[in-house]
Amino acid sequence: MSKAPLHIDGRFGLENILGSGSYAIVYCTQNFLNDDIIAIKLEPVTNNPPSLKHKHCTLKQLEGGVGIPHVLWFGRELTHYALALDLLGRPLHDLFLTCNQKFRLQTVVNLGDQLLSHLGYIHSHGYVHGNVKPENAMIDILEKTVYIIDFGITKRYWNSSTASHIPFHRGRHLTGTPAFASINNHLGLEPGHRGSLESLAYILIYFLHGSLPWLNSDHEKLSGSFILECKVGTAIADLCEGITPAFANILVYSHTLSFSEDPDYDYLHYLLHDLRTAGPAPAMHSLDFDYLIPPSQNPELSESVPTCLLKATPLHRSTHV
Repeated sequence: MSKAPLHIDGRFGLENILGSGSYAIVYCTQNFLNDDIIAIKLEPVTNNPPSLKHKHCTLKQLEGGVGIPHVLWFGRELTHYALALDLLGRPLHDLFLTCNQKFRLQTVVNLGDQLLSHLGYIHSHGYVHGNVKPENAMIDILEKTVYIIDFGITKRYWNSSTASHIPFHRGRHLTGTPAFASINNHLGLEPGHRGSLESLAYILIYFLHGSLPWLNSDHEKLSGSFILECKVGTAIADLCEGITPAFANILVYSHTLSFSEDPDYDYLHYLLHDLRTAGPAPAMHSLDFDYLIPPSQNPELSESVPTCLLKATPLHRSTHV
């Protein structure tokens, strides 16, 4: 990768690296004009096709949605394309690992409710995310907001020029992360709404159980064929054993959808809201993330904070898109 410029657009100064991927690097960046700390993702202009152009275009189409990263600037600086964004909080999967790979039921319910709303918003604008997984969510615990990130393989499912759904295709390559991909994605079928919902169901079950039958400690290295075999061979009843039936119902519902069928998001939200009502706390929209805030930031909750967070590193801000 060519050397990154030190300054972007004459107002952003690159500082430390927050993360990197196959095609780009994310930097913590200061805006010299107002001292705001933001994130900038850099990609060499020699990348073909340039992924940041696609991400920028998609995010601008989704602009204004709750839980969608906000674009501050996009352009070219010397040998790189740059995408400037708000910092989004802490990677949700990192927090999950910090808490011994288990979230409370109400936490999972509230996470699912937000992520379901985000997917519905993305779908309502004619897009399929394409890579729904725990690593592609960020959480601002203090603001109690979950963000969905990484729009690198997001694609349009709705052809606006013909006002019609894209046609169904077979023979596609698996896209996204095998561990949380839908069975149809493994089989090479065109991705759609149903696949996103199936992936979300796997995520919520994963957060409750702490694992999935086809995962090990290094699940990124497992073959897609092995994961597919496990998914097909695991009955939903076995996958959801010991947890409330609502999550099995979400997974079953995703399997009943046809390729071009619009999901009934109200029904799916109802399944989650019903769990709030049935829980020990009264039904409300306040999110059960308070117990995840370290005592130094929320001393009133120090007695209820899990031991894992007492030993955890402080919350930091990072971003991916």
